[in-house]
Amino acid sequence: MDKTSIMEMIKDLARLDYKDMYKNDFFLTWEKSDDEIAATFAVAEILRGLREQNISSRIFDSGLGVSLFRDNSTRTRFSFSSACNLLGLEVQDLDEGKSQIAHGETVRETANMISFMADVIGIRDDMFIGKGNTYMREVAQSVQDGYDEGVLEQRPTLVNLQCDIDHPTQTMADALHLINHFGGVDNLRGKKIAMTWAYSPSYGKPLSVPQGIIGLMTRFGMEVHLAHPEGYEVMPEVEEVAARQAAASGGAFVKSNSMEEAFADADIVYPKSWAPFAAMEKRTNLYGAGDFDGIKVLEKELLEQNKQHMDWECTEKLMETTHNGSALYMHCLPADITGVSCEHGEVEASVFDRYRVPQYKEASYKPYVIAAMMFLAKIKNPADKLQQILNTGKPRVL
Repeated sequence: MDKTSIMEMIKDLARLDYKDMYKNDFFLTWEKSDDEIAATFAVAEILRGLREQNISSRIFDSGLGVSLFRDNSTRTRFSFSSACNLLGLEVQDLDEGKSQIAHGETVRETANMISFMADVIGIRDDMFIGKGNTYMREVAQSVQDGYDEGVLEQRPTLVNLQCDIDHPTQTMADALHLINHFGGVDNLRGKKIAMTWAYSPSYGKPLSVPQGIIGLMTRFGMEVHLAHPEGYEVMPEVEEVAARQAAASGGAFVKSNSMEEAFADADIVYPKSWAPFAAMEKRTNLYGAGDFDGIKVLEKELLEQNKQHMDWECTEKLMETTHNGSALYMHCLPADITGVSCEHGEVEASVFDRYRVPQYKEASYKPYVIAAMMFLAKIKNPADKLQQILNTGKPRVL
């Protein structure tokens, strides 16, 4: 991307209405307006272009990005760190086991204590239905109260790095990948994407990726197919969001219990394992009651249930049924690859390897998406600031 292209993108950004993102948080994609989603894509692309042109985009001379990961992470953890660094923030990871949280410190107290010089807080809390997004909003309200009461000099922005409902940084990166792959957001209209369950030898994978995909891709006039075996339903309220958005955008939201039906003539396929919504609710209740024996029983039940659907695998044969036999394969990674990472998994090794480079590119958008969410929340006039950064042209590498 050359400087002229960056300048044109900044002009396009200035025409959008995204003022409500300033001093605000990013929880769920469907809470954001079309212009706010478009602005996030635009700023992510501009930041990527600036880096390609060796122009520093650091808007902070000091400050912290605080990360709290309640689940394991590679891509999102490093993407958050990269995004903070891109804008000039240092990262401090909050290890709950080494903090006073382990001694019963309240959410309100923790939120304020970590925020004295923090500009952003990134949280991943995706394991328990009804808990993760609720916790994030409690943290956000606590820092808002701290700011209003004069405890905090600035109000840190909260970025959802994955919760029990949505994975906005992942799905926004996925969408940006599609926008670039198909040559523009308008070219997504009418494209069929198959978001399907796939077999995994493990249990308890979050629902936030499939929910995030149907909750975002339905905004672009796409034909979004959600397919899974009976009993692997996602949250009904997210399905309602998907149906409503599909109707508004002129697209479609289709549900089925057939992987073959979803793959047929699809332009994009996204085979990914997840746990049944009802089972995740049950697990949350068991943890809440401290019933660890019950959790072990549930785990065995779910593993046996998964084994009944080992034929739900992304194979070469299935890929041949997609549009021109060449649908774009996507995955949030890491995938369960048959014969590589497990004996039998979500995808055949030959399919995964053929799309390995596109998948890495898909993942590469996430740091810029996170940085864009932060930028739009911290800068009052983002287009003006980005133009100033471009005009100044301070080298990133001296």
